[in-house]
Amino acid sequence: MVFEPPQRLVRALGETAPEGDDWLERLPEAAREAVAQRELTVERVQVPGGRSSLVVLVRTADGTPAVLKLAPGRARPESERAALAHWDGRGAVQLLEPSSVSGAEGVLLLERLQPDVSVRTLPEAKALLEAAGTLRRLWVDPPEGHGFETVAGRTGRQARAMRASGAGDPEVAPLVEAALGAREELLAAPPEHKLLHGTFRQSKVLAGERTPWLAVGPDPVVGECAFDLARLVRDRVEDLIAQPSGATTTRRRVKRLAESLEVDRERLRGWTLFRAVESGVRARRVGRAGDAELLLEFASWL
Repeated sequence: MVFEPPQRLVRALGETAPEGDDWLERLPEAAREAVAQRELTVERVQVPGGRSSLVVLVRTADGTPAVLKLAPGRARPESERAALAHWDGRGAVQLLEPSSVSGAEGVLLLERLQPDVSVRTLPEAKALLEAAGTLRRLWVDPPEGHGFETVAGRTGRQARAMRASGAGDPEVAPLVEAALGAREELLAAPPEHKLLHGTFRQSKVLAGERTPWLAVGPDPVVGECAFDLARLVRDRVEDLIAQPSGATTTRRRVKRLAESLEVDRERLRGWTLFRAVESGVRARRVGRAGDAELLLEFASWL
C-alpha cells in the first residue's frame, strides 16, 4: 500500500511547516509501521482528507472497521487523544486505543464513522441544529490536572501574530484593533471553564451508528462555550457572502445559536469577530487572498 498524502494535506501543512520539518517525507513509512504494528488491513486513504492529518480507512485484526489517523506534533494529536478519552464516545468519535503505542506518538486508532457524510450535507437550518446539539454534548468539565491549552493562551498567541501581520496594514487594521479589543474585554471575566472542541464546524460532525452524529478532529482547549460556538457561526461563509441579506442573516444566526445553546449573545458576537479576523489575517499572510477577503468581509458585519 502506497500512503501518498492527499494534496490538500500537503498544501495546508506547507503553509505552516517550520523550516526543516520533514514529517511529510517520513509519513509513508510511519503509516506502514503503524499499520503493521496494529495488524490492520488497509482499505484506502481518505481523500481529500483533512488539513492536518493523514486519515486511512482500515480494519482491525478481527475485521472491525476503523480509522487510522496520523498527525504531526504541531497538530497536537496527543491533546486530541486526551480529549477523546475524556469524552469516551459521548458526542465524539470513540478512541479505540486509549494510550499511545510505544514509539507511535501522533497515531490515533478511532471508530469508523461515515467519512463522506457530515452535517454539512444537510439543508442549512437542519445542519446548524444538528451541529449545535452535538457541540452541547462536548461541553463538560475538564479532567483534574489537565494539560489542555486555555482559550487565553491560544488566543494570546494568535493575537501576537495578528498584531505582527495585520495592525500595520491600513486595509485590515481597524478590524484587527476591534478584534483585539473584543478579546481583552472577553477575557476580563470568562464565565466558565469547560473542555471545548476548539475547531468545531459542520464538516467536523460525521454520521455514526452509535448515535446519528458524532464530532471528530478536535483541537481541544479549555475556556468558555461561546469561544467554541463562534466558529460554527461562520459556517458556509461563502454562501453568506453571496446573499444580499448576508449581514442580516449573520446577526440572526448569532442570536439564534446563542439562544439555543444558552450562551450570552454579545460574548458570542465578540468571539465570532475575533476568530473571523484571526482566520482572515492568517489566510492573508499565507497567500489565500480569496479566503481572507470572505472572512474579513464577514467580520465587518459583526
